[in-house]
Amino acid sequence: MFIEPSLGKSRNQEKKGQIEVICGSMFSGKTEELIRRLNRALIARQQVEIFKPGLDTRYEMEKVVSHNSNSIRSTPVNFAEDILLLTGNCDVVGIDEVQFFDEQIVRVAGNLARSGKRVILAGLDMDFEGNPFGPMPQLMAMAEYVTKVHAICMKCGDLAAFSFRLSPDKGKVLLGEKESYEARCRKCFFDGQP
Repeated sequence: MFIEPSLGKSRNQEKKGQIEVICGSMFSGKTEELIRRLNRALIARQQVEIFKPGLDTRYEMEKVVSHNSNSIRSTPVNFAEDILLLTGNCDVVGIDEVQFFDEQIVRVAGNLARSGKRVILAGLDMDFEGNPFGPMPQLMAMAEYVTKVHAICMKCGDLAAFSFRLSPDKGKVLLGEKESYEARCRKCFFDGQP
């Protein structure tokens, strides 16, 4: 389990910022872990702002919702740049489904951290073909903390790190749940049979 680091002030009394990335496959608990960390920040009476891409309409428009139905209020945004305009004086910024944002999210996350904010990002590290997904490699490289969570393979029961698409659709983005995706281990993913 990830234990939040002390986010004290530096010797010159400025708030220190940092970037945390939570990554993994579909059904691995990424959003659940994001919600857990954000709730702990709220318990600590920190100012928290939460964002998700506007295109993620699977559950509720103004909430980040996990597959276990846990939720936390959020603001949907269409462009990463919009996040900079909406964070104000907050201490912690949470962003879910970060793989769906444009490449500007890397600069946005860096700017937020440099301004003293704790930035917690959650997203798929690989797409349905097993390739790095969007801005995730850059975000993981520049983060102080990276947490990779795993699902259980829906074929063999081993640990799963891949998202297997059940649909023949070849588009990069296909919003879906258990009707569209399965978590798979490496062997079952590359065996590729539904």
